[in-house]
Amino acid sequence: MNAPSFLPGLELCRRFYVEAVRPLLAEAVPGLVHSAARIGSGSEVLGYDTARSADHDWGPRVQVFLSPEDIDRHGERIDALLSERLPKSVCGYPTHFAATGETGIGVMRATDGPVRHRVEITDPSAWFVARLGFDPGEGVGTEDWLAAPTQRLAETTAGAVFHDGLGRLGPARAALDWYPHDLWLHVLACQWQRISQEEAFVGRCGEVGDELGSAVVAARLVRDLMRLCLLMDRRYPPYGKWLGSAFARTSEAAVLTPHLTAALAATDWHTRESHLGRAYETVAALHNRLALTDPVDPATRPYHSRPFRVLHAERLTAALTARITDPGVRALPVGGAVDQFVDSTEVLTRPESARAVVRAVLDAPGP
Repeated sequence: MNAPSFLPGLELCRRFYVEAVRPLLAEAVPGLVHSAARIGSGSEVLGYDTARSADHDWGPRVQVFLSPEDIDRHGERIDALLSERLPKSVCGYPTHFAATGETGIGVMRATDGPVRHRVEITDPSAWFVARLGFDPGEGVGTEDWLAAPTQRLAETTAGAVFHDGLGRLGPARAALDWYPHDLWLHVLACQWQRISQEEAFVGRCGEVGDELGSAVVAARLVRDLMRLCLLMDRRYPPYGKWLGSAFARTSEAAVLTPHLTAALAATDWHTRESHLGRAYETVAALHNRLALTDPVDPATRPYHSRPFRVLHAERLTAALTARITDPGVRALPVGGAVDQFVDSTEVLTRPESARAVVRAVLDAPGP
């Protein structure tokens, strides 16, 4: 059988719900109050899927949200009915997912038997707690914001809600749409602080003949600038696979990309530093246009008495921190959200681990 023309995953999932899942829900439990969405993990949720995505965990998928009581009463029956009665394909794509031997990974395959479907039946609170470590329907505190990786926040607020009969998904996603203002200033300040801590090392490594070390530092700074631009655009930075794709959609990408690319391609530290300097000045000028603080001189300058050009990005950290009015946010350590100081997939994909790390940082004695 020839593969169908590529259909973006969110549209495929919408049709799967409307044409296949919703009629069977109505048949199983007439008048069943439910919500349905395609949110969470998956390239299609962020809008970055291509035909390549179909090789695993991509296809006709949907979350069906029920009340805990309805899950207890009807969940198993609905799951069995879907397995027995779902069409074998939707828009030319199989609805059956064969196990690959890797935990949780499935691949679309034709079947003549029951459908091993990817309709997740859950309740909203349980789903949010499993993804984020908290239920936004019960409020979102400072610790919740800081312990939620931006990838998870992006996955939760992107995608599509096809039906919200429970009335829970819309308010929860709206509550997570973006950081509260003072916390946004804090996260921006912490991102500038990351840049300030390493911007002089590109030249220092190069000065001692360590061009490889200089290039590694430059790559870290490029990544931090890309994440900073996304934060300034009020977009949650995704994880590494999609960072460049997301950055390309920011307001400054067209101007910055040539300098960031040249900094990464440079074979000597002087060229590397020069392109990074132009990038710093561009992003600092963007900061000024946001008018979040009094204007900050965006020009690079010498690093004290050493022959390196830097922005002294801590100046922007100080300017942003000075505008924070919430005493609790002002008192936060200059680390920021969890993925500004943790770079471990094992931590960032486990809400309980991310929350434990953030709690430890917040509870640590101050300087």
